[in-house]
Amino acid sequence: MPLSRLLLPAVVLLAGLPMLGGCTTFELSNPFASTAAPPPPPPPQPPSVHAEEIVGSWGLAAYHRDQDRARTQAAARSQCGKPYVIEASASGGVMMLGHDNPQVQEMTLKGSVQGKTYVGPGADPAGIDDREVLSFDGKTLILKWVDPEVAGRYGNMVLVRCEPPKTHTASARKRAADAPPQ
Repeated sequence: MPLSRLLLPAVVLLAGLPMLGGCTTFELSNPFASTAAPPPPPPPQPPSVHAEEIVGSWGLAAYHRDQDRARTQAAARSQCGKPYVIEASASGGVMMLGHDNPQVQEMTLKGSVQGKTYVGPGADPAGIDDREVLSFDGKTLILKWVDPEVAGRYGNMVLVRCEPPKTHTASARKRAADAPPQ
């Protein structure tokens, strides 16, 4: 076999190596190749409940089983003699008790990209110390702890808005009407 016939494949291979390198370079610098970063996540939605809507006095109770919800709402209503008070904070949030801490702390109401609303410290929704708002109709607020361990201990919180104290009862109005003018 002639030597030229043996060298031909080696020469072709050596001559083609720069072209193969060029192909790789072309791939990396190809303006038509898709190298864009993934789009950023959508921004969080605003909360469905605002701080000023939950400021006030509430009767508080909790339940673990859904079938106990109605009974627990009645129990919460009966706690208005010793109300759980939610106050407004200076930064636009609310002042509430957290779990396992006797000190009132500042909480923020925050929306999530899933459309859920959370109450808790910090700005990020669904944090480990947050409560998810399960429902709110202006008079009854039901919250569930995000942390499963805390939720297991405390259950779902039911807050029922306490009626403001009545300043004049019907009998007091009648006595005032029957009293002689002064």
